[in-house]
Amino acid sequence: MTGKAIAWLTLVMVVITCVVVAARYLFNFGSIGLQESVMYMHGTVFMLGIAFTLKEQGHVRVDVLYEKFPPRVKIYIDIAGHLLFLIPFSIFILWTSVEYVSFSWSLRESSGQPGGLPAVYLVKGLIPTMAILLLLQGISEILKGVLLLTPRPGK
Repeated sequence: MTGKAIAWLTLVMVVITCVVVAARYLFNFGSIGLQESVMYMHGTVFMLGIAFTLKEQGHVRVDVLYEKFPPRVKIYIDIAGHLLFLIPFSIFILWTSVEYVSFSWSLRESSGQPGGLPAVYLVKGLIPTMAILLLLQGISEILKGVLLLTPRPGK
């Protein structure tokens, strides 16, 4: 569900970017709010799309050796990578972002730019959300790997 919503948000972001460029260069009109909205959508796409990308195996990996390994070895490597890197990274981001985001929410932080958007705290709230989604997807990937490695009766 998140992936499909993000795909539509990406399209909206492209359209608004075109509007910002056209307004500036064709009509000599600029809008800080529109420019910031593109930046906020960009951040939202990455923050909410990262777990979906992991689910779809779309993340970047160094395939120089990995592609030559048999499937079981790939599963072990994936599980080890999730346990050693992804899970600790997600927990670290969650842990370090809570105070930062809480402070922003307590102030109902808005843009410092005149004419900027009023709800910066909402975008900052996506930082721990991203960490939680990535953590959950990482756990899901580990469990899928363990299930693939577990012998099934009758096979």
